[in-house]
Amino acid sequence: MTADELFDLSDSPYRHELIKGELLTMPLPGAKHGVVTMNLSTPLDVYVRANKLGVVLAAETGFLLERNPDTVLGPDIAFIRRERFTSVPEKHFDLAPDLVVEVSSPSQTRPKTERKAARWLEYGVLEVWLVDSNRRTVDVRRATGNNQQLREGEVLTGGDIVPGFKIPLSEIFG
Repeated sequence: MTADELFDLSDSPYRHELIKGELLTMPLPGAKHGVVTMNLSTPLDVYVRANKLGVVLAAETGFLLERNPDTVLGPDIAFIRRERFTSVPEKHFDLAPDLVVEVSSPSQTRPKTERKAARWLEYGVLEVWLVDSNRRTVDVRRATGNNQQLREGEVLTGGDIVPGFKIPLSEIFG
């Protein structure tokens, strides 16, 4: 399957991604996932807009990361720095975001989540935040390899990617 064919799929009760031309179908993630995603994406978006740092994208925006065969991934939240953001394409972004956030869902196992983070980093993402609402942790995976795990009571920061952004984990998990 190609990225264009993926874009033209009819609506269904599933989410879709494309890995080297192969369609990956996933069930919708559920209410807890949606609440946690909004608890992080809203303050991130407000901060990024107020400081004119770039654009925050949510709701499974597609990123075309490889062609022939095509790979299109859709993170729960993505951030693209202002200097890399030129316009909104009609279909998929033809670049890797600077920051990706993946929020755990009931259908994702820990190994699947880790593989997805590794895939994002391989395609040029600078940082991946793995938000685990069951464990109430955020694992930060960086292209530099300087990874860390944050637990309840700690604060997630944007580091060099989203300078000045801070949010306590308690606000993410509500």
